[in-house]
Amino acid sequence: MDSQQAGMVAKDAPAEGIVHAALSRKQPPPESPDGIKTRRWIIFCFWAIAGLLGLPIWYATTTVPRAALPLESMDAWASGQTCKLEFPVHLVLAASHLDTAITIDLAQQVQRGLDKQNKSPIHRLRVITSGHSTADQSADAPYIDPLSSSAITSQVAATVNLVLDTSYTQPLAKVQPFDPILDVYHGSLSSTQPSDVSNLADFIANELLKLFAEEQVTLDYLLTGQTTHHESSGSIDSSSIIENYRKRSNRAFKYASTYHLTFSLFTGSASPSAWDIKAALDEYLGPFLASFSSVSKFSVDTQVQLYASLSPSLHGPQYDEASQKWTLLRSDLSAFINAAEWPLSPSIGVGPTINFVAYVPSPKQAPMVIQETGGTSWLIPQWGGVQILNPSTDQGNNTALTKQDLEPVMRIFAEQLESLIGLPQSPSSLPLRLSSLTRERAASLILSASSTLGALSRLTLKLTSIAIPDNVADSAQNQSYH
Repeated sequence: MDSQQAGMVAKDAPAEGIVHAALSRKQPPPESPDGIKTRRWIIFCFWAIAGLLGLPIWYATTTVPRAALPLESMDAWASGQTCKLEFPVHLVLAASHLDTAITIDLAQQVQRGLDKQNKSPIHRLRVITSGHSTADQSADAPYIDPLSSSAITSQVAATVNLVLDTSYTQPLAKVQPFDPILDVYHGSLSSTQPSDVSNLADFIANELLKLFAEEQVTLDYLLTGQTTHHESSGSIDSSSIIENYRKRSNRAFKYASTYHLTFSLFTGSASPSAWDIKAALDEYLGPFLASFSSVSKFSVDTQVQLYASLSPSLHGPQYDEASQKWTLLRSDLSAFINAAEWPLSPSIGVGPTINFVAYVPSPKQAPMVIQETGGTSWLIPQWGGVQILNPSTDQGNNTALTKQDLEPVMRIFAEQLESLIGLPQSPSSLPLRLSSLTRERAASLILSASSTLGALSRLTLKLTSIAIPDNVADSAQNQSYH
């Protein structure tokens, strides 16, 4: 048995030698130093790319961007602690027929009367003379003399023009409707009788306070929310002014730097098929739009549509036998516009679209009026205005509306535009109302920006994972320190 095992071992020995010899022949050659160096460079470059390029890309694509915001300044704006707002209104006292000494004395007394009676902490009336001298010459006067005539002119809100008329025993004030001028007619003033100058100064101060009463109450309501200090004067009904302001704000569009006006002619039949709208706009509405250039810009578009059917949801018009007219109920006015068929897209233009519709009813439904009032026009808040144009008998079957035919329509559209823009109803001077609207819009924008900054600050603190891009932070920074 042992001999057999020995024989088997002897037989296996050559086979193992062959295997070992084969394995020894398959071993890789030793790696050269250059190969080792190359391999190390490859490993180093891989981890370098992963660390220097991959990790930053991963961090940038997975991290929420949160730019730093000036939260304290934003909260200060929201709470009204950043600065004390004040709207100084500069008024020029022009009296070419008076001596310089009397004019300055009169202006000083007017200023003292204004300061004594003015209850507004925001709206301040400042009187200067046409000779560029301030009414208040004290060292701590809130108004500072400008260095040039242009600087004064650019800041003047109104002019008090004194007119000498010996037929007047008592002063009389008249506001020019198309110029920012308050004409004050008065009798002779004597330097030896100070009471004449004093009485005239009191009269001018009272007239100026009445002239800017609505603006003062409105600005105080917007920025402070308090108007009770005006009630003590007794001559100002602040509650009525605030109620009118709320109604005016509900009708008007929000402020925009540009508005688009669309004038549309819709006819219930084949005529009129044309209208001289360009000449009518240039003649009756162009100067009015130009006066608004300091507040907003306007772009204009026109269109005509024949056989324009009324809205199917409209219950009227109904024929009234007594008046022999087709009548619309007040409840029908909201459904008068046929939005499904009339091309009145609100997205035309770069700004909000204000629509003005002139509707000419078909001969079968003419004349058409509002039953309750007998009128033919109405305002749609924050949308536009509508005017029913009933052809007169002398127009017959004219196929075109002339500039003269469109004059009453343009007048009504101008009044409706005043309401849709939010123009105050007083004073009677259009330039003064526009300047009041400018200050009112400025106060509204300041209030809106402050509220937005406060809301953004609270949102940032509450939602810690919200993204804050750099442009938002830059805008907030600019607004906070503007």
